[in-house]
Amino acid sequence: MIFANGKLLPDSARKTILDGLEAHLNAVRMAPPLEAEVVIAAVDALGKRLQSGEFAPLLSQFLPAGVTLDQLLPLLSREALEAKLSAELGPEPFASREFAKTTARTLPLGVLFHIAPGNMPGLPVYTALEGLLTGNINLVKLPHGDKGLSLAAFGALTEQEPRLAPYLYAFDLPSAQREDLEALAALADGLVVWGGDGAIASARTLAGPGCKLIEWGHRLSFAYVSGYEDEEAELSALACHIVETGQRLCSSCQVIFLDSSDWEAGAAFCRKLLSHLERAAAKRPGPGRGAMASLSGHTALLERIVDGRAEGEALFQGRGCAVILRPDRELELSPMEGNVLVKLLPQQELLPVLRRQKGRLQTAGLICAPGQREALTGRLLRAGLTRVTRAGSMSASFPGEAHDGEYPLRRYLRAADVER
Repeated sequence: MIFANGKLLPDSARKTILDGLEAHLNAVRMAPPLEAEVVIAAVDALGKRLQSGEFAPLLSQFLPAGVTLDQLLPLLSREALEAKLSAELGPEPFASREFAKTTARTLPLGVLFHIAPGNMPGLPVYTALEGLLTGNINLVKLPHGDKGLSLAAFGALTEQEPRLAPYLYAFDLPSAQREDLEALAALADGLVVWGGDGAIASARTLAGPGCKLIEWGHRLSFAYVSGYEDEEAELSALACHIVETGQRLCSSCQVIFLDSSDWEAGAAFCRKLLSHLERAAAKRPGPGRGAMASLSGHTALLERIVDGRAEGEALFQGRGCAVILRPDRELELSPMEGNVLVKLLPQQELLPVLRRQKGRLQTAGLICAPGQREALTGRLLRAGLTRVTRAGSMSASFPGEAHDGEYPLRRYLRAADVER
């Protein structure tokens, strides 16, 4: 399906839409710019309608398992959006500034082409919303498996505020449709790509010389354990996070580093964590989830055995989950699906180990004694992390937060100087 100018259209209309798209975009760009207040008011009103239960049947149809309305509503409020604008762009972000001979203006980049991933429900809507807040026209390539959630959200948003319709287009377009992707990229002033190295490499071939490439690549996140404030509660929260996210997000825990060099202490930790993981997995069985977790873990182990890389590691297999204790100290992707890696890493060796993944670091879920939190947080931030959270909050969204250490709204704007 295609979303264009507030309407859902069949995929058969794609050629007609693309043929006339440049003229439509040029007409919108020549009109008075979209004001952030229009976007904020529409999103806030839609959030209130969601909270009232008006869209309950729609949410039950499209909202993925494990995603609740309570997680979404705080982001769909006037307070959250105004705080985001203020945090990222400062007070009065779109006001002109007077200098001796010139006036400086902040303007939208123009047209943004978003290539959204499928690992986080609602991300196509969120990235388009950031484009709307900065007054840009947004062309969104929907990820495989979106299942209509984004199209339904765009429809509800433009029904709430018809003035947003000319600024939103979405295409359920396979990545193999290279010609159509190139046509959309040719219309864009900025190409916003979310994904791994392959997706970003592909996007770089789409963005022409006049198109700004804005990359939000895959990141690696981990938990660091150096003592406890409340051991049972903290390990339980970490286990729930691992199971609930499936370790598919950039903020998901891939490795648990222990502030220790004692292998036996590491094995004891693995046994303790396994019991928490099993309880978390039992609460979220899902169709075939346990089998998928076991298959993922066994496949990863077999690959390492074949490659001769499994020597010295210990596997603690549970029901629908596993903990793998490895002798190396590298930050890497886990086998996912509730299969988590544990490694020994004394805090004095944090910096050299983490710097080997510079540019890919995102969230550290820190478990430690209260008196250590400030010092360890500083150490992690200096190593290159962009978020430090409690272990159970690694994938939580916070009002005003940055994307991987950057404020995205700044990247979707341009500065213009006008001589008086």
